[in-house]
Amino acid sequence: MPTQVLAYAFSLVTLCFLVCTICGIVLFFVRTDQINAALQHPLLKHGPFRRFPLVVKTTIFQDYFFRLAFPGFNFGLFAHANRQLSHVDPKRVPYSVKVPVVGFWASCWVGLAAMIAVWIILLMHG
Repeated sequence: MPTQVLAYAFSLVTLCFLVCTICGIVLFFVRTDQINAALQHPLLKHGPFRRFPLVVKTTIFQDYFFRLAFPGFNFGLFAHANRQLSHVDPKRVPYSVKVPVVGFWASCWVGLAAMIAVWIILLMHG
């Protein structure tokens, strides 16, 4: 039984890595301008996106993720992102904008949980 669960968790980590890599390339290098034009984060009023450090860029994309994936949440970081991006209607955002943002961050968080599961299984049965 632990071997099957380990194989499933490892496969999930691998899949999340591939999805994260593909969506990250699209997000950071291919559709950056289109995504920022569609969602218009308030930080973009202070300067062009390409001049921000990587930490600020990923924070902007995470705010987009929280707004697109959790529009009704009103606590913590979710509430902050929903307040900052209240002008964005997640139902009207084009699919070509949603997929890279949600795919990148969802694969990061699911992959992190799967990686923790792999390590727990390895420590318990290895």
